[in-house]
Amino acid sequence: MAQQTKFAQSQLTQFLRSQGDSIPPANPSPEDSSPRRERIKHLLIGSPKAVTRTIHLLQVLGYANVGDWSPLLPTENSNEVMSILSRQILTP
Repeated sequence: MAQQTKFAQSQLTQFLRSQGDSIPPANPSPEDSSPRRERIKHLLIGSPKAVTRTIHLLQVLGYANVGDWSPLLPTENSNEVMSILSRQILTP
C-alpha cells in the first residue's frame, strides 16, 4: 500500500511540475482581515468510469468544469486512474 501511495504521489508531483503549479507559503498578517485567495488541489483516484462520472457530476453541481481537471493519469494499479483539479478559493 505504501508503494502505491508513493507512486501516486510521484505521478501527482510530476503533473504539478509540468503545470508550473506551486503554492506560496501562507504568512497572513494579523492586522489584515480581508479575504485572500488560497490554492487548493483535489485528487480523484478510482476506475476511469468512477473518476469521469465524478468529474461530470461536479460540473453539473457547478463546482468545476470538466476541462479544469487534468487528463486521466494511470496509477500503478491496473484499471485505476487519477485526475487533479487545482483552483483558488477565498479564505478569511
